[in-house]
Amino acid sequence: MAEIKITAENFEEEVLGSQIPVLVDFWASWCGPCRMLGPVVAEIAEELDGKIKVGKVNVDEEGELAMRFGIMSIPTVMVFKNGEVTNTSIGYCPKEELLALL
Repeated sequence: MAEIKITAENFEEEVLGSQIPVLVDFWASWCGPCRMLGPVVAEIAEELDGKIKVGKVNVDEEGELAMRFGIMSIPTVMVFKNGEVTNTSIGYCPKEELLALL
């Protein structure tokens, strides 16, 4: 499954109501480290399809969600399990570190 575009409208259903863990990437198109992390996140989405869900939140379009989760630096990756944040990573990190968050 490809990454899901997460918005204020679908956040409750796609993230908080998910039966499987959700990796959420808070990013912006102008952010260099975000562009570096994007392919890594996409790879994880493909490899773990069905085991986890991967969502992307564009902080420029979804400022309300960014504020709700206190996003001060991007990229920020959060892992949600049963509607709760269980892990967070700020800045670019290698695939192994993202997988360890899960």
